[in-house]
Amino acid sequence: MSRKSLLLSLAGMALLLGACSPTVQLQAPDKPIEINMTVNIKHEILVKVEKEVQQLFDSNKGLF
Repeated sequence: MSRKSLLLSLAGMALLLGACSPTVQLQAPDKPIEINMTVNIKHEILVKVEKEVQQLFDSNKGLF
C-alpha cells in the first residue's frame, strides 16, 4: 500500500466514524407539566374530619 492510499483510507475511516456519532437534543415540552395532588388533599380532609368526629364522641360519651 502506498502512503497516499493509506492516508486516504484513514481519512475515510475517520469521516465514517464521525458520521456515526449519536446526537442528543433537548427540547422543552409544548404543554406545562401537570402534577395531580388530589390524593394528598383528600387524605388531609379525612384526617381533619376524623379528629372532629373523635372529639364529638369524647365530649358525648353516652351518645352511642
